Amino acid sequence: MSKHKDIDEQPDEEIIYVSKSELKRDMRELQEFSIKLAKLSVKQRNMLPLNEEIMEALALADRIRNKHDAFHRNIQFIAKQLHGDNEEEVKLAYDKITNKHSQELLRVTKLEEIREQLITGDNEVIENLIAEHDGFERQRLRQLIRQAAKEVKSGKPGKSFKELYKYLSENIPV
Repeated sequence: MSKHKDIDEQPDEEIIYVSKSELKRDMRELQEFSIKLAKLSVKQRNMLPLNEEIMEALALADRIRNKHDAFHRNIQFIAKQLHGDNEEEVKLAYDKITNKHSQELLRVTKLEEIREQLITGDNEVIENLIAEHDGFERQRLRQLIRQAAKEVKSGKPGKSFKELYKYLSENIPV
């Protein structure tokens, strides 16, 4: 009788039911992600937090890419390994690696903002740039700014405007 009381006194734990279809969907998504991983270059894969077993399987995937059935089985294996491993960390790292377009867009935007601030005549920006980055030559920078400002005033941004951007992009690591 005491055994029945112990069972009744224990708090009921929630049992989460996962359907077989949902498991299949999750595994299919992982397989698709594994194919994306297989398409990455070796250099990009080395930047991901993958264990040695997955790295070896990806190397094998490169060698058997033309053999459809073997490639498919290998992708299933990679997906299974990812499922048991640090799946979320790998996905986050993959997103960072493949999101280079957005990173480049941010870089271009930032450099254009700096160029506009320089052209409007903000000396504080010039001093900050020279103090923060070693590659700038004060005389060259001021010359490009003067010429670009002259072009902007005339309504025809041209050679110096572009040269100023190029000079900034060469000397500011973003």
